[in-house]
Amino acid sequence: MADLELGAVQERFADIVWENEPIGSGDLVKVCEKQLGWKKPTTYTVLRKLCEKGLLQNENGVVTSLISREDFYSDRSRQIVEESFSGSLPAFVAAFVSKKNLTSEEADEIQSLIDAFRSGGKK
Repeated sequence: MADLELGAVQERFADIVWENEPIGSGDLVKVCEKQLGWKKPTTYTVLRKLCEKGLLQNENGVVTSLISREDFYSDRSRQIVEESFSGSLPAFVAAFVSKKNLTSEEADEIQSLIDAFRSGGKK
């Protein structure tokens, strides 16, 4: 997936689509009015822009994603590690945990991911 840059508003809109897809464009207008306070033209403008970027599609009035939420945020995380930590995942993790106390469950989950990677599997 190419580097897909979204502003905060576009990202929130994409989250709404991911949470509700497939969703009729008329229903999307109603959800955006309720959650974002948008009028119909604003919803359609943002939808058009995200379709042009290749994130969403609007086929016959039904809006769906072309890129899953998981793939989008996974790519975005890799981008942050590359740009902010010179590609060093350990440096990223160290910076992250220095500002947040990990629970025992979170530490176990991270260890489980590492163990799965070392054994050649994916979790």
